[in-house]
Amino acid sequence: MHKVLIKNLNQPELEPIQVGYCSSFFQRLKGLMFHPPLSTQEGILLVYNRDSRMDTSIHMLGVFTDLTVVWINSSNVVVDVLLAKRGKLAYFPKEPARYVLEISPARLNDFKIGDKIQIDT
Repeated sequence: MHKVLIKNLNQPELEPIQVGYCSSFFQRLKGLMFHPPLSTQEGILLVYNRDSRMDTSIHMLGVFTDLTVVWINSSNVVVDVLLAKRGKLAYFPKEPARYVLEISPARLNDFKIGDKIQIDT
């Protein structure tokens, strides 16, 4: 899995986050299952072929830590942000998304609905 940089263009003072790029079915399915808690500078980006609410839903099975989850549409605009709690079965975005950014819970306030995101591959 290769790494990409995520930048919030609405908050350029924030340090970019280096995340794993997960575009295959099995990479997305595994996600952060059985992964230790994330540092504030790491995470994963789940990548799909189209904007969708159903496809970009996430599960928390085997995830032992809370996560900040940021849903981003194909225009690279944040459409939903939440704190996903370990132990809850699943989460769905409010609006269709193409990307799901899963990062440290400490980064929850770094993203807001409507923020423009840059993904450097």
